[in-house]
Amino acid sequence: MTRSKRTSSFSARFSAEVVEKLAAHSGRTGQSKARVAERLIDEGLQIEEFPGIIFRSGPTGRRAGIVGGPDVWEIVRDLKGAAREGARDPIETVAGLTGIDRSKIELAAGYYAAYPDDVDERIRMNEEAAERLRRVLGVASAA
Repeated sequence: MTRSKRTSSFSARFSAEVVEKLAAHSGRTGQSKARVAERLIDEGLQIEEFPGIIFRSGPTGRRAGIVGGPDVWEIVRDLKGAAREGARDPIETVAGLTGIDRSKIELAAGYYAAYPDDVDERIRMNEEAAERLRRVLGVASAA
């Protein structure tokens, strides 16, 4: 996701092999080496902060997911829905409905607590795509 951030610089030395890999990846993605390095460092720090989180590429960009499970935004969307419907324990409700292990749902909830803007943006993008599809198909809105 693109967002405006204050920037800062620092100097670092990497092995020639890492710089070659970075340059090759940069060439494949069409992104600058600095942008690729920043993304990989940021994602690596988030993975360290939340073991069990991974990042996946897709047509709408990269997003956080659960190892062996769905994307974080999908779990959070379901948690929000369960809470709106008055579930006493939204985590247990989602676990029961989806078969996803409670620990994975708790991981997604913890990640969301730390990075709500990223997850909410992904949920919003999905809702907009679903609404466009409903319009194209001539189906009434779910809301």
